This record gives sequence, C-alpha cells and structure tokens, in this order.
Amino acid sequence: MQRNKLHHKVWVYLNSLTSVEDSDFTNLFTGKKPNEIVLRLDPNQIIEDDFLGAKIFWINEDDNLVLKIRKADKRRILRPYLQHIHSVSDDLEDQKRDLKLYMNVVDRQKGRWRSVPFTHPSTLETIAMESDLKNKVKSDLENFLKAKQYYQRLGRVWKRSYLLYGPSGTGKSSFIAALANFLSYDVYDIDLSKVNDDSDLKLLLLQSTTKSVIAIEDLDRYLSEKPTALSLSGILNFMDGILTSSCGEERVMVITMNGKDDVEQSILRPGRIDVHIHFPLCDFTAFKTLANNYLGLKDHKLFPQVEEIFQNGSSLSPAEIGELMMANRSSPSRALKSVINALQTEGDGRVGVGRSRKSLDEGEASGGNAAKEFKKLYGLLRVKSSRKSQSFDLNGGQKEGG
Repeated sequence: MQRNKLHHKVWVYLNSLTSVEDSDFTNLFTGKKPNEIVLRLDPNQIIEDDFLGAKIFWINEDDNLVLKIRKADKRRILRPYLQHIHSVSDDLEDQKRDLKLYMNVVDRQKGRWRSVPFTHPSTLETIAMESDLKNKVKSDLENFLKAKQYYQRLGRVWKRSYLLYGPSGTGKSSFIAALANFLSYDVYDIDLSKVNDDSDLKLLLLQSTTKSVIAIEDLDRYLSEKPTALSLSGILNFMDGILTSSCGEERVMVITMNGKDDVEQSILRPGRIDVHIHFPLCDFTAFKTLANNYLGLKDHKLFPQVEEIFQNGSSLSPAEIGELMMANRSSPSRALKSVINALQTEGDGRVGVGRSRKSLDEGEASGGNAAKEFKKLYGLLRVKSSRKSQSFDLNGGQKEGG
C-alpha cells in the first residue's frame, strides 16, 4: 500500500484554513517552536471553504476526507480547486520543513554530501546592514521566489547569484544563513579544497537539491593559492555552464571574497554574478543595529561619543564589536565603554583590506604628528567611501566609492 499524497496535501491545506480556528471544536497540539499551538481537524468535523465564488465543504470521516460541492459548480471549479490546494500545500510545507546544512566530503562510498540540521538563528532583521540596502535585498529575494514563470518565458534558468565581499568578520557568513532562513532553503557549503577535479565539482551540483543555497566561501583566497585540482574554466562552468543551466533550477549561489580587485573579471560578469554586495567595516549605523541586537539598546548617552569616534575614522569589524558587547552584556554601559576603548586603540587609523600599514608606520617614525593627521584624514575618507560603496545593483554592477 502506498500513501495517498493528495490526501496529505488536502490535510495540510485544510488545517491552515481560518475556518478551523472559527469552528466550535478542534484538536490542539504543541508545535515545534516555543509556545506554538497548532490546530488540527477533529473527527467528523466539517470545514467550509470558498473558491471562485463557490461554497465547498470538507468532512473528516474516520481519517477519510470527503469533499462536497454543488453539482452546478463541480465541472467549473473542481480541477482548478485541487490545483490550488496542491500549490498552497507545497508552500506551507516549505515554510514548515526543517532546513539542513550539507557539507561535501572526500569519501564517495556514501555519497558526496553529509548533512546536519540547519539551526542558525541569523535573520535579515538581525543583520547589521544599512536599512535601504537590506530592503533592496529583501525585494530582490521576494521577486526571485515569484519569478519561475518569468524566467521560463525568457528561456533562462531560475537561479540567482550573489557576491559578498569585504573584510573578515563583517557578517558575510551570517548573511548567507539569514538568506537561507528567509528563503527556507537548505544550504550546501562547498569546501573547494575537498574537491578532486572539475568533474567532481559537477557531481556535487548534480547531487544537490532544488530550493537550496550553494555557498562557496573565500573564493579569492582559494584562487590565489593557484590550485591544481580545479581549473578556472571548471569553476566558471560550475557557476554558469550547461550543467548549471540543466539542473540548477530554484537555487541561489553565494560567493564570498575578502576583496574582488585581484579576481579574474570573467568570474564577476553578469550572469555568473547577478548582485554584488559590499560588507565594510562597522560604521555608526551598523553599530546601532549591533547595540540593539546584543544589548537591547536603541539609544544611550554614550552613543554620541561612539558616533564621533566613527566620524574620526576609527572602525572595527561587526564581529569584533559584537564580541565586546557579548562579553559585557550584563552591563550595557560597560559594554559601550569597552567598544569605545577598542575603537580608540585598535580601530584608530585602521586601513582597508589588502593595504599594508608599513607606509603609515614609516611615516609615523619620521613625521610624527603629520602621519597621525594623515591617518585621521584617511579614516574619514574611508568611512565615507564605505558608506557609498554599499550601493546595490541588480545587474551585477557595484558602484565603488572613492
């Protein structure tokens, strides 16, 4: 005997209707989330539904679901109504399903992927990102989820690709987790050092599933090590080749880098990378998000002092500031003072990714105050540039401040 899949879909659909909550009696269960109460159909319960102007009744008789429809409406609505149930049920199942994190392994005997439950708590709301950029990211993801027929009409694969670039500790990995939670997609985290050759990389894609985020972190560092296992063409074909076009439907690919200036431009072209998002060191806007997340503070008497320090060019990564706040979370004032102290000592005059401090240090030795003034001026320019560089281009372009 096989399970009736339509019965399951109808059951999921009916239990989502408001008429279950409005009925005189129903079954109550605890859900998976804390304090969640789930309503379920009771035996012999009658549920009413409306579709295309027709009244529809479902009766739960001894685990059999009986559908009652007026004879005059049957031919007109039965088939589209069942298709509607199918679609809504799939959406509900996607929202409720437990996400998984897959990691590629060297041993092929039991498949190339191993999975663990994906329980990362990061969300787009908790990400320290400029609000306008965050809204554009949400809008882009929502448009992607609704665009299956649009992509098919264009003859394009229903996929989206993002490049996240910026210094370590600026939240790129947390953003991947937030993106997966927003989409309710599984995550396939590819470790390129465990890939044997170009064909092996293709097999990993073949063995991934739809509704997934394919993540490759620190691609620039891997390429700089001049790997022999994988060729550049193999990586390019993985991102946008015939295989991806054939089996890459309903996937989001995310590449992270510390910087993109020294990377082969063919990797960054539109089609392979649709959206570029810069993750700079922390500015005051991101700091306020962190203070709210870690300390529950929307304002504080020390905020003006913190803002002034940021304006003078000092900065740390969101990870560094978050760690200081977490370590001192029992006292918000102490936490803010520790951040101020770190910004004044470690963050003062910090230079951007890929730049050496050697020239500044040499100037300090010979020029003293002149070098300090230069560091202060450079910091001001860099902070303004960082804010500017967060522009969001859906065609894959990224406006760089400078």
